[in-house]
Amino acid sequence: MKPQYFLLVLCVVTIFFIFELFGPFLKPMIVALLLAVATNSMNLYLKRHMPNTFTSIIMTVLLTLIFFVPVLYCIFSFASLINKIDQQALITIYDVTKQWVQELPDDFTFIKDQLNEILKKINIPEFIQNLLSFGAFLGKNSAKFIIDMVMILVFYFFFNFYATNLSHYFKDALPLKKEDSNSLFYESSNVMSVVLYSILATAVLEGFLFGIFVSFFGYDGILLGVLYGFASLIPVLGGLIMWLPLGIYEMFTGSTGNALAIIIYSIVVISIITDTFIKPIIIKYINQKVVKTPTDVNEILIFFAIVAGLSTFGFWGMIIGPAIVTFFISLVQLIKKFSNNFYSIE
Repeated sequence: MKPQYFLLVLCVVTIFFIFELFGPFLKPMIVALLLAVATNSMNLYLKRHMPNTFTSIIMTVLLTLIFFVPVLYCIFSFASLINKIDQQALITIYDVTKQWVQELPDDFTFIKDQLNEILKKINIPEFIQNLLSFGAFLGKNSAKFIIDMVMILVFYFFFNFYATNLSHYFKDALPLKKEDSNSLFYESSNVMSVVLYSILATAVLEGFLFGIFVSFFGYDGILLGVLYGFASLIPVLGGLIMWLPLGIYEMFTGSTGNALAIIIYSIVVISIITDTFIKPIIIKYINQKVVKTPTDVNEILIFFAIVAGLSTFGFWGMIIGPAIVTFFISLVQLIKKFSNNFYSIE
């Protein structure tokens, strides 16, 4: 056997055992690596002004505060909320809804019949039982989520700490020219940075605006703000998922003024002003000031990448999905560059 074949077989066997060895840590490592690549521009900026250790600590703390703390708050709030469900209150809401449907004018007979069919299929005790089952499932999996989160933060810290050494090592290991390796790395980093920063900036801004406003009506502003931030990832219908149920609930409880205030505020201030006018300015600023090379990524594509990631990889798929898509876009750009060079030589 030739030496190179022997080394190749040995390398494949070793990779297999490495995957077996680090299998339980593989997903947290991948998520941490993708987050480190996406935030590489900020990491480099901070390293020019302070020591590497402080930079890595600050980056890790920022990631914890912006992303993980709100998610944990949602998990514990849901668990607490499910345990405090009042079955009698749900029955009252159900009865009020039935009465409201019965009082609809005869001009809306079709809608009235459809709503009656839906209400007939609702079983309040069964619904509560399903909620309790979901609460038990949430509590069971929250421990695993916390462990994954801690591991991601640990790996994220070390990826940022050794970012320069790791990037040089992998770029030198690639069978590409140095400028092509740099192009692939920076293109991937730029696209992922634009996606991550724009998603976070939009979610934080819209969630903050919604949470602050609904807190004046006695709701948990932090919980609903975080949920609105996640809902904002859905194009066009994102905010509707949050403000419409609140508006309907306020109407059923007799607070029509509150319902109109929440609906009008959500449509005008968040959906029109923030999402239509301020969001493009944020993305433009990120493109021009934060990343080195401006890029443009279709938000519908990113939305489907998030949905596909969630269905394939679970919660962490909302990071892995867009990262895979953006890396593919970077590869296409590099292939396009090679093709242009090839045709220019011919």
